[in-house]
Order: sequence, then structure tokens, then C-alpha cells
Amino acid sequence: MPITPVSQMVAAARARITELDTAEVMTMADDPDVVIVDLRDVRERRNGFIPGSFHAPRGMIEFWVDPASPYHKPIFAEDKRFVFHCASGWRSALTVAALQDMGFDAAHLRDGFGDWVAQGGPVEMPAPRD
Repeated sequence: MPITPVSQMVAAARARITELDTAEVMTMADDPDVVIVDLRDVRERRNGFIPGSFHAPRGMIEFWVDPASPYHKPIFAEDKRFVFHCASGWRSALTVAALQDMGFDAAHLRDGFGDWVAQGGPVEMPAPRD
């Protein structure tokens, strides 16, 4: 059986989810009713992250969102708008499609953190490690 290319999976996800461009998410970043969720690996966050973003590794996100899961995180039960992002928009597109299948309403930053930085979005650096 041939493997479905991940690019095809991302394209299919993008066709059915809400995509937000970088400028739009920049205007939402300080809104207390919006949670920006960073799906990137902890090592990627060493190069900076969107100030105020919530870190949720992609491998756990379905478990963190599901209120019936023993791994549920209360932030995902809040009445907020959730915008997910990764480095380039591929992982977040797949994630939002999966969460949509679960009944969770979310959007994603179409071009990811890389575009956020390129567009001059604010970036916070992690505290130095001891």
C-alpha cells in the first residue's frame, strides 16, 4: 500500500479548518479571550516563542484537550478562542483537523512561527537554564 504524502494530508486538513494569517493573529495576541498554543518541541522553543503562548506538545494535545482524559489540562475547558501554531503551519494544520474531529473548535496560524518572526511579531526568549 502506498504511503499518503504528508503534504497531501496537510492540504486536506487546510481545506477544512480555519486558517489565520500572521497579521491577524498579531492583532489577537493581547486579547484575553484568545489562547495561542505553541505545539513545537521544547527544543524549538529555546529559539523563542510568542509571548503569553501556552506550550502543548503535539504528541499530547488530544489527551490534554479531552475532558475525560486523565491528562486533561483545564485551560482547554475555558471559554476562549484557541489558535494553534508550529514552526511552519504543517503540524498545527494536522492538529487542528484532529481536534475538530473531536468536536473542539480551534484555528491555526497558517504560516507558523517562522512567519511570525519574519513579520516582526514579538518574541520572548526562555529564561536561561542553570
